[in-house]
Amino acid sequence: MQITFWGAARTVTGSMHEVDTGDKRYLMDCGLYQGRRQQSFELNSTLPFAAGSVEAVLLSHAHIDHSGNLPTLVRRGFRGPIYATPATVDLCHAMLLDSAYLQEKDASFLNKRHERRKSLLGKNNNNHPVTPLYTIADAENVLSLLQPVELHTPVEAGPGLRYQSYEAGHMLGSTAMVVESDGVRLAFSGDVGRPGLPIINDPEPMPKVDYLIMESTYGNRLHKPIEEVRDKLAAVVNRTAGRGGKVIAPSFAVGRTQQVVLMLHELMEAGQIPQIPIFVDSPLAVNATEIFRKHPGAFDAEARGFLERGEDPFGFNHLRYIREVSESKALNDLHGPYVVISASGMCEAGRILHHLKNNIEDPRNTVLITGFQAENTLGRKIVDRWREVPIFGEPVRLRAEVVKLNELSGHADQRELLLWLKPMADSLKKVFLVHGEPSQQAALAKAIREQYDLPVEIPSRGQSFSLE
Repeated sequence: MQITFWGAARTVTGSMHEVDTGDKRYLMDCGLYQGRRQQSFELNSTLPFAAGSVEAVLLSHAHIDHSGNLPTLVRRGFRGPIYATPATVDLCHAMLLDSAYLQEKDASFLNKRHERRKSLLGKNNNNHPVTPLYTIADAENVLSLLQPVELHTPVEAGPGLRYQSYEAGHMLGSTAMVVESDGVRLAFSGDVGRPGLPIINDPEPMPKVDYLIMESTYGNRLHKPIEEVRDKLAAVVNRTAGRGGKVIAPSFAVGRTQQVVLMLHELMEAGQIPQIPIFVDSPLAVNATEIFRKHPGAFDAEARGFLERGEDPFGFNHLRYIREVSESKALNDLHGPYVVISASGMCEAGRILHHLKNNIEDPRNTVLITGFQAENTLGRKIVDRWREVPIFGEPVRLRAEVVKLNELSGHADQRELLLWLKPMADSLKKVFLVHGEPSQQAALAKAIREQYDLPVEIPSRGQSFSLE
């Protein structure tokens, strides 16, 4: 078996790892790289192999940095099965279509802006038309290839490769996986969640394997206890509402949005925050919430408690889900206090850009960051408190309060990653770290070597390893 790392190598996004059994090529994930616009387009639009040569894709979960470049793969000629859990299959139906819609809308918006500038600058305008990475039609062509496979169900993914998935506890339907070929067993962590996260089940122990590809997003960090997150969230809402402001929460439409909604529900029921309007302004988040309701078997005891009481964990009197663009725009004319939760989680596309553009110059407001922000994304620039941030290519002053809610992260911290690795440690020959910035990876590699005396590699993009 040979593995080659094509994405999330010394960076966080664009997860894609190739497994070559000698006769066939397989992919573990096929995600979008997110960062600088031109660099992202070039990396995402250029595949380093012939798409038609891929036998099958093994998908860890539906987040766009893991699934979002499947339409490009299919457009270039891939026609094989894409194996994932039933919840991930359902989520991909919503998320890939949404991603394609945003690709088309953003390209259209930028082209209209270029035309306006052209009319002002005349012939000196050197902007070229922007094309979407892929279209809705491309995304639709992926859907028939998605093959639902329940957790713990062994599958012959193709000649020479056996696949089985395990609960990763990162989001609805997320998995770690084990693949086996010629007696070599390789585990891929996908994204490892935190024990105790709202709604979803905890990560489960993995079986013995020979090699491990493991994420390292928070390889040098220790999260605060999850129990503290409700108090912190309540303080943010109360403080912002007290000054008549708005809480603008960029949030991943799948997973994080539902967790924040559930906690706001509990806080409002307990009288810990005022009964102010809460808006979920993301068609994808609305669709994803419906998919959550279809899969209660993946819920933890806390979320199931709502169902047992005959309540909807994702619905209450002061919560409103917004689909229509006209309703989204109307929020700009609505005075605070209120909370708006909107995608995308890294502030790279979608309606959140408009909410930020209209609100971050007002010091009464708060930008509530609820997840990891990759390098060079707008979300990272906001977290780093740039005085001005670029939105739609124009500088906007950042005067709003910025609060990070790292306790809700769907990624395990260093201590949790080391505990997750422990059941495999005595059988492992080597660990490969992916999905992390270099400083995080170096720290986690050091911790693994010290605690388990294991060799650790931090592969670069395009680097290959033979596994025996």
